[in-house]
This record gives sequence, structure tokens and C-alpha cells, in this order.
Amino acid sequence: MTNSIPVSEQDRPAIDIRNVSKVFNIYRRPIDRLKQAIFRGHRNFFTPFPAVYDVSFTVPRRQTVGIVGENGSGKSTLLQIITGLLSQTTGEVAVEGRVSALLELGAGFNPVFTGRENIVMNAAILGLTEAEVAERFDEIVKFSGLEEFLDRPVATYSSGMFVRLGFSVAVCADPDILIVDEALAVGDEAFQRKCFSRIEEMQKRGATILFVSHAAGMITQLCDRALLLDRGEIIADGAPKGVIAQYRRLSHAHGGDREQVRAEIKGADFTVEQAFEDNIAEMKSQSQVEYVRDGAQIHNVRIESLEGRPLNVLLRGRRYVFAYDVTFERNAEAVRFGMFIKTFQGLELGGRTSSDRKLRAPDYPCGATISLAYEFSCNLGPGTYFLNVGVNAIVDGERRSLHRIMDAFMFQVAPDEEDTLNGSVDFEIQVTARHKLD
Repeated sequence: MTNSIPVSEQDRPAIDIRNVSKVFNIYRRPIDRLKQAIFRGHRNFFTPFPAVYDVSFTVPRRQTVGIVGENGSGKSTLLQIITGLLSQTTGEVAVEGRVSALLELGAGFNPVFTGRENIVMNAAILGLTEAEVAERFDEIVKFSGLEEFLDRPVATYSSGMFVRLGFSVAVCADPDILIVDEALAVGDEAFQRKCFSRIEEMQKRGATILFVSHAAGMITQLCDRALLLDRGEIIADGAPKGVIAQYRRLSHAHGGDREQVRAEIKGADFTVEQAFEDNIAEMKSQSQVEYVRDGAQIHNVRIESLEGRPLNVLLRGRRYVFAYDVTFERNAEAVRFGMFIKTFQGLELGGRTSSDRKLRAPDYPCGATISLAYEFSCNLGPGTYFLNVGVNAIVDGERRSLHRIMDAFMFQVAPDEEDTLNGSVDFEIQVTARHKLD
């Protein structure tokens, strides 16, 4: 790792990356490596693969930065370069301060050693003196919750236990810079909450934090800033909610649409709101499940503005219309239509049927086409959501489903960088602070 970038003492960042690239040589066959060694560069028997390409960014002290991107975008390679595990092909890297890194699961552990021995070894690697290790040993063990496993070889540990041990050493070393690569996704929920709480404590103490995560909520909750990496390039750098929105646009685009979206994110000059209002994102539900039709067909599922313009990205606080058409393939009695909104993770948020269950629903003849419209207020937080649709009726004396589509329509709610909403639903909470009299 080099430290040759000239910066003033006052403005020196914690991490300074300039024009960094990392090219791997990809060999089709093992023998090609031997041929390459024999010909010593006179002929090439490999294909160069630029995992990271001309990346430049700085991370000021005390800032928390999240890196997002699809698998294979170069995130882990970039972190390994910053931590010194990989050397860059070109460019300069400067890192100021003690670094703790939790990268690959189990990295830095000796599987033959016990948990106790690995704590001492890893702490020493992070730069702690023997006295510092002794002073912090009990804190590390307590944070990990692995007291009863401490004298077992780590080869017997589960993946979650690996994370507990590695993260505990990393944060209890009191680093100036903490770097984490998606490892927290392996731990159980209780330990994840514990880790987030410790990260927030480190932020208050002034630590610089850099981490990779696919969890949008983690990025928006913990980060001051986010970077979007794609094909080894940084194509967006800014406020977390805005970058996450662009990341979702990119991840849901396919084929030629993806290239267009990528170019827009990388080079276009537009606000997040304009992008969503213009409905730039092109999304299609890949998880759609259609039940067998039994007397009706649902089609033309959509969301529209009140003026009738099709949309799939919404702004919180505005009203929209969710609509779909149903064509009946038999005479149907007491017909009810329904819709339901779910989160990306499948949590059911709520929905509505077309008529009161206590009242007689209308009948429709075979061949009739009915257009359903559900006008609603968008009180959802930023994120990706799915709509379920269905129609049922009385058949042979009992109510049966005529047609049903799960995840029929996917839409997003745009982030608002000035919004203070947390979670998926806006309860229109009003905050009041009053002086309490003695």
C-alpha cells in the first residue's frame, strides 16, 4: 500500500483512492500459465479482466460510506486493495490510521487454533500490543458471546460464530477505520442489532467506516454517503437514498434497457425526483406467480397517475390509481375483486376488496370485461414493493378464486433526501417536545 499522495495535514482524508485499477489475467487452461511463464510476455495466453477500473474517491475522517453494486461489480476487490490484501495494477492508495477489516468469512483465522488463540493472533495483526490485547480480551469475548466455545478449534465453528469472533476483534481493537464486506449478513438478527449498535458508537467516537452491503436499509440508516459500483467503475456517488434508488433502477433493468439506464446514471444530470417523475426505471416482476384460471382472466395490471399516465415509481405523499382489467370466461355470481401490497421481502402490508363482505356483490356475464381502479395515497417509505391481484365469485354454492396473480406488478417508492421517515409505512407521526415541569 502506498502513501505517496500529497495532501495537506489539515485536509488529509482517512482514505484517498486515485485512478486505481486492478486487472486479473484469466487463463482458459492451467497449461496456459506455464506457456505464459515460458514466453515471458512475448506472447499472451490470457485474457485481461479489469475487476476495478480507474476508481477515484476520498473518504474524509469520521465519515461512513457504503458501497453497493451487483455481484461481480468489483466491491470486494476494491476493499481488498484498500486493506492491502491485493495490490492495485495502477493508481495510488493512501490510508491514514489503524485499520480493522472484516472481509471474507473466516479470513485471518487459523482453523487449528482455538477461539482464544485466534483472538490473540488477530488482535496482534491489527496492531495491538500484548498489553492492549490483555486489556481488551474480556471485552472481545463478551461481545462475541462465545465464552463456552472459546477453547475449541475454530474449525468447529459455524459461519455465524466466525462472524461473531471476527467482528468482535475488529471493533474492540478500537480502529480509526473499520472496513466490513457483507459479513454481517451471515450473523443472526440479535447479533446484527448488536453490531449496528457498536457501529453507531464508533461513529460517535469519530471512526471512519467503509462497508459493502446489499441491504438498502443498512446503507440509508448508517451511511453519510454511498457509492454505486458497476463493472469495476463508480457510476454514482452521493446521498445514500439517491444512490440506492439508482442501484435499484440498474438491478431491475435488463438487456438493452440496462445499458441505457447505466449510461443515464453515469452521465446524466438530473434530480432524483425528476428521474422518478419521468418514470425512467423499467421494472418487471421476476417473481410473478399466476394461478390457473377458473372462469376469468386478469390482464393489463398497472399503476397510473390521477391523470392516467402509467407509472412504476411513485413519490410518497401523492395519490395514484392501481388498476387492472378482468375478462369473464363464464357467468359469475357475487364477484369480488381484490388487491394486496407486499414489501420486497414478502411482508404483507395491506389491501382492499371491491365490496363489503356483508353486502351482495355484483354478477357479471360471460364475455364482460371490467376495469378495476383503486385510488390510494402513497404512504410507503422508499423501497421496492409488489402488488397481488385476484378475483373470486360464487361457484356451485361456494366462493372460489377465478384468477389470481401473486407479485403481479412491481413498483418503487422514490427516496426523499430531506425525509426523516424510517421503515416501510408512513403513520403520519407528529413529533412534539415539551418541557416537563417539576
